Amino acid sequence: MLELIDVCKVYSSRTGSVEALRDINICFEKGDRTGIIGLSGAGKSTLVRCINLLERPTSGRILFNGEDVTGIRGKALREYRRRIGMIFQNFNLFAQRTVEKNVAFPLEVGRMPKSDQKKRVSEMLELVGLSEKARSYPAELSGGQRQRVSIARALAANPEILLCDEPTSALDSMTTKNILRLLEEINEKLGVTIIIITHEMHVVRRVCKKMAVIDRTSIIESGETKTLFTEAKSGITRSLLGLEDDLDD
Repeated sequence: MLELIDVCKVYSSRTGSVEALRDINICFEKGDRTGIIGLSGAGKSTLVRCINLLERPTSGRILFNGEDVTGIRGKALREYRRRIGMIFQNFNLFAQRTVEKNVAFPLEVGRMPKSDQKKRVSEMLELVGLSEKARSYPAELSGGQRQRVSIARALAANPEILLCDEPTSALDSMTTKNILRLLEEINEKLGVTIIIITHEMHVVRRVCKKMAVIDRTSIIESGETKTLFTEAKSGITRSLLGLEDDLDD
């Protein structure tokens, strides 16, 4: 469904070049729940921005349903991004818009008829359990409720992929469990492919069937989550899993 082949990203400046990603090879199949985990500065944020083409890879290819989308522009790029929903650590909601208006935003951008917008927003709020908060504002909601609004908005345009960038880092442990349970339910009900970028190992263990570990710009280990939790080979992976303290690999 989504495949990154030999993806590299290099940033250039007056003082030289910085390699942010090196030889990234990973495939996300339809319906997968995959976690990308790594320490701060490992390259996770750059990987997110390459997946949704906010950053163009310096080299390599990105394939979506078999089509090379690496260099697409204009209408094709807008359509591609509509097929990838995004949720963020800090929710990124519009403070001056009600819950229902926040969820409707991508539908307005996509010029969906008003009557269809209303129906879709209602469906999404019911899905995330916030129908009664439709006319509330983000400031009136808890952190968990705001993240649910973010999820509803990300799903409104019926994406094939839900890309989650540190979705629980701003939440307490109980709210985190509830959000992860919701993501699991969405994956099972809608068949949406979920990619979670995180530094929190318990998030991957709780919800992801597959995982990949990124360190110093490269993926150093990947596979089934259960397998890596018992058979991790890299010292970095073992440290992230809490199996050892030594970060030298």
